[in-house]
Amino acid sequence: MCVALPGLVISTEQGQLTGRGLEGFYRAGRRLLSRCQIRVAGREPLAVQARMTAADRARFVGTLRTSPQAGPDPDVVVERTRHADGTERITLHSAAVRPLRVPVEVALGTDLADLGAIVHGTTGPELPASVHDSGLRWSSAKGSTAVTADPPPTDALASAGLLRWELALLPGGSASIELRVRQDGVGPVRAVGRAATSPLVTARAAGDDPRVAALLRTSIEDLQALLLRDPAHPADTHLAAGAPWRCGLAPAEALAAARMTLPLGTRLAAGTLRTLARTQLRAQGPRSGMIPGPRRDAGTHLPPGCTGTEATLLFPTLLAEARRWGLPEPEIEELLPAAERCLTWLRSTVGDGSYLSDPRPGGPVRCETQAHAHRAALLGADLLDACGRPGGAELRHWAEALRTAFRADFWIDDLGGGRPAAARAPDGRLVPHLGAAAVHLLDTGLLGGGEQAPGLLDKVQTEQLARLLGGPAMDSGWGLRGLGVKEAGHNPFGHRSGAVRVHETAIAVAGLAAADYEKEASALLRGVLAAAEAFGHRLPDMYAGEQRIDGSAPLPHPAACRPAATAAAAGVLLLTTLAGIRPDAPAETVTLRPIRSAPLGEIVLTGLRVAGAPFSVRVSRLGLAMVEEAADGLQLRA
Repeated sequence: MCVALPGLVISTEQGQLTGRGLEGFYRAGRRLLSRCQIRVAGREPLAVQARMTAADRARFVGTLRTSPQAGPDPDVVVERTRHADGTERITLHSAAVRPLRVPVEVALGTDLADLGAIVHGTTGPELPASVHDSGLRWSSAKGSTAVTADPPPTDALASAGLLRWELALLPGGSASIELRVRQDGVGPVRAVGRAATSPLVTARAAGDDPRVAALLRTSIEDLQALLLRDPAHPADTHLAAGAPWRCGLAPAEALAAARMTLPLGTRLAAGTLRTLARTQLRAQGPRSGMIPGPRRDAGTHLPPGCTGTEATLLFPTLLAEARRWGLPEPEIEELLPAAERCLTWLRSTVGDGSYLSDPRPGGPVRCETQAHAHRAALLGADLLDACGRPGGAELRHWAEALRTAFRADFWIDDLGGGRPAAARAPDGRLVPHLGAAAVHLLDTGLLGGGEQAPGLLDKVQTEQLARLLGGPAMDSGWGLRGLGVKEAGHNPFGHRSGAVRVHETAIAVAGLAAADYEKEASALLRGVLAAAEAFGHRLPDMYAGEQRIDGSAPLPHPAACRPAATAAAAGVLLLTTLAGIRPDAPAETVTLRPIRSAPLGEIVLTGLRVAGAPFSVRVSRLGLAMVEEAADGLQLRA
């Protein structure tokens, strides 16, 4: 899968586009080309290798024997380099001892179907082609698309959708054909991530474990590939949720990914916040101040949750933390009114109560929602105070009351030491299952001076949660399961009921490390790193929560996005957690709280951004962190 949104191309490892399943070139969810099959000398090349060379490029290699008398060795190599922008270069390399004249045929076809129709099997037949310039063209009520070739083909047969060439190959020589897929009336794909104005810096990782370099490089490439512009405000960029299923804006996921990528600069956070501020509900009513978002499956024990609630609470959190990483004051002032509206919605919705319930009547009080709300209140109060705005004291007072109530009302005592409830039903009944949503209780957020905000759990409860998350019921060896294996309804492929979700695992690693539970954090970190290696360092948003055993590999989930914004951003969070970077740009300080056990040995992170300037840090095998590059005037805080 090659991605450079709005361009996307999907194929099997054989390299041929056959029109089956999801195969094809896409632009903005429309399949412009479904079939692109090559025959050389009347035969399909034997596929010998397929690999990604970048997030938006793949290389396929096949071989041929043009003369049966030549023995078993191939004498022609066929190389296909495919780009998400709709171009493919086909190169033939000759190893024959005599000149060759090789006929090449490319069979093309399309249905101009949209992705939704393809998924549901309602695409219809291929469209008839017509000869157009140096290629073929297809038209329907959905639009038109064309494939042009350079050099132009010797023959173009519209009825068969076929282009033909006779290529001359000298001994040791090469010849190439370039195909370009274009949608009529639309210019070439200009991927945001490939532009000089991309909001993400290209940081690097190195160290004792060679996997860290590949993970960070691939994560950043995937993030670049998923970048989109707000059409009405092209200076503002945000991340699509993932390919191929979710190539548009998902507010909660976009904010979560922007937050995890703050070490790569604050420009993505600013663009995401501005884009979502324009969607904020302003009309009077109980939803005023909310960032709208769809409902999300919550597994077998709870009804679907409201991602709009999560996005509304993440908005002030991201703005407050982006300020700590160095977001310029003018941009903070611009976004502050929207953050205030989010916080006003929080306080007005809670009213005189202790908890934030689901927005629909009769909904449960979810554990993770209280964690998001508590963090938003404390970081929002910090932001309001810093900007000279009122309301901080009221938010802190409510957050303190929430902590007191939560520690008593949401904790289930049992012989194993207890656990946090997943939710409280409207009648007060606790939903007791143990799931990965509990990791959000450890994600308290960054305040000034490198301090973490207080959490909803006390010290004893935090220790018990760390023990549970690090236990075999939750840690699959590849990452954190969405639901413990002993819980009713567990399904290793369940979206929220057993599959490993990379985002939640990264949040668990960061939260456990911040709370000094390094053994559990390190085990989860090593598990995800092993899974990343199995997936070619391009992590999907989820995969099966099967137990890891010797010689096994993580099982892909058929509905996963890969690349996915939160999974790629999680790669950044996992590696920067090793160094424990906690900046306070307004105070011109940075604190380092590395994982002292150095679970991956020495690691060096270069090209990060703190206070708008390059920042590099080294963590030694002894777990000691040293700043190697930083902004002038930035002081290391003990």
